Amino acid sequence: MNSYSIHNIPEEERPRERLVRHGAESMSSAELIAIILGSGTKEKPILQLAQEMVSRFGSLRTMAEATLAELCEVKGIGLAKAMQLKAALSLGMRVSRHTVAPRYHVDNPLHAYNLVKDELEHEKRELFVAILQDTKGGVICYEVVSVGTLTSALVHPREVFYPAVRHKAASLVLAHNHPSGDPTPSKEDYDVTRNLIEVGRMMNIPIHDHIIIGNQKFVSMRQKGVPFC
Repeated sequence: MNSYSIHNIPEEERPRERLVRHGAESMSSAELIAIILGSGTKEKPILQLAQEMVSRFGSLRTMAEATLAELCEVKGIGLAKAMQLKAALSLGMRVSRHTVAPRYHVDNPLHAYNLVKDELEHEKRELFVAILQDTKGGVICYEVVSVGTLTSALVHPREVFYPAVRHKAASLVLAHNHPSGDPTPSKEDYDVTRNLIEVGRMMNIPIHDHIIIGNQKFVSMRQKGVPFC
């Protein structure tokens, strides 16, 4: 048995057992990807490898649209694993094309938190996410635009607005996590937010809020008094 497979994880934490007990809806994208991949490597346990895939591509749609070569750029993903992942994501995309449903709307900070919490809440590095919205406020997708360290994620406006331009987004909601678990905004958080708001005004792509995610809680910078568009 591969010592880096799902079977090496304590039983109560194994994604497969969690899926059986609680259903797929209760699981994060990384856990579902771990089930598809089955095993990690000597350097990367399976859940770490799956989380790295989520962080690298930012959204499941972006991952589904990636080529086999792009999937293989993640260390630990060989051609066989890339094909497994590509096949599973392609099936999901086919299902979604035949499902008529309204787009998810972020009408308040809680909606934004629920959309990205699974990706950010337990991440040990700071991830900065841009949630892209259409003209009616529906979510087009969300992407990780910056990956930082245990204490900070440096983000440049071009990284935030590039996916917005590429997907023709009408507006944005921003989110990032504090690995410490405390979502209290720092001075840098305020400075970065004000800078991005100003860039959004110049580009006519308004930013509606910036939420900071901690351990099962979050802070909305709009509710803290930051003047968003």
